[in-house]
Amino acid sequence: MGVRHRLTRLSGSCLAFAVLLTLPVGCGVASARAGATWSAPPSARSATPSAAASTLAGRTVGVSGQLSLGPVAGKVIVIDPGHNGGNVKQPRLMASPVPMGTGDKACDTTGTETNGGYQEAAFTFDVSTRLAALLRAAGAKVIMTRDDDNGVGPCVDQRAAIGNDNHADVAISIHGDGAPTRDHGFHVLEPARVGAPSNAIITQSHRLATLIRDNYRARTGIPPANYIGKDGINTRGDMGGLNLSVVPKVMVECGNMRNAGDAAMMTNATDRQRMAEGFAAGLAAYLTPAG
Repeated sequence: MGVRHRLTRLSGSCLAFAVLLTLPVGCGVASARAGATWSAPPSARSATPSAAASTLAGRTVGVSGQLSLGPVAGKVIVIDPGHNGGNVKQPRLMASPVPMGTGDKACDTTGTETNGGYQEAAFTFDVSTRLAALLRAAGAKVIMTRDDDNGVGPCVDQRAAIGNDNHADVAISIHGDGAPTRDHGFHVLEPARVGAPSNAIITQSHRLATLIRDNYRARTGIPPANYIGKDGINTRGDMGGLNLSVVPKVMVECGNMRNAGDAAMMTNATDRQRMAEGFAAGLAAYLTPAG
C-alpha cells in the first residue's frame, strides 16, 4: 500500500496536441492485450471521432479525434482524485469519523490496487492530472482536492467542502473499484435523495452522471459494470463526498482494478489518457448551454 509510483507523462507530440484541444488518432490507439470483449457504443454528442472505433485483441477500443471543450471556458471545475498515497501511514486518522450528510463515516480509506500492486491513489491522481491539463488548456479554472500523491487525505467531508466553498460549476471524483476478479466495467455514482445537502442538486447530478457515462464509454470502449448499478449509473445515499455537495457532482469508478482486463487498461498510459478525454467530453457536454 505504501509503494510510490512515478506518474507517466504524455509524450511531447501528444501534449502539444492536447494543448490545442485536438488529439490525433495516434495518441489514442490502445495496444493489444488480453481482456473481456467490449463493444464501444456510438459516440456521445461531445465526442467527435475522426475514425470509426476499431477492434484490437478481441475488444473494441473507443473513438479518437477532436475534443470540443469550448463550453468549459471560464467555468470552475473541481476534480477530486480519490484517496492519497500517504493514507496508509495514518490508519487512525483514516478511521476517524467525519460528517457524511446523514450521519458519520470514516474519514477515508487507503483505496484498492491491481493484483500487480498499482495503487488506486496513484491511478486516480494520474487520470485527474491529465483531465486537469485538458480543461485548463480549454480555459477552465480547475481546482484539485489534492496536489500530489504523497500526502494524507483530505477526508471525504473536506473534499465536498472544496467544491462548495469554491462555488464550483461542477465537480467530479475519480476512483477505481476493488470488486471480485470476475467483475468488470465502470459505473458512475450519483447522489440519492436522502435528506442530505445534496438534495438541492439531485436532478443536475443525474444529468451529469448520464453525460459522463455516455462520453466515458464512447471514448474508452469500457462497458458499464456487470456487477453493480444499472447501465453504468449507481445511485447512492451513503457517500459523504456526494451527500455533502451542494454543487452538481458525481463519482466515477473507472473500472475494477482486480479484473485483469480492466487493470490492463488502468495501468496503461494511453488508456488513462482516453479516460481523461472521456471525462472532459462529458463535462463539456454538461456545461453546454441548453438550446
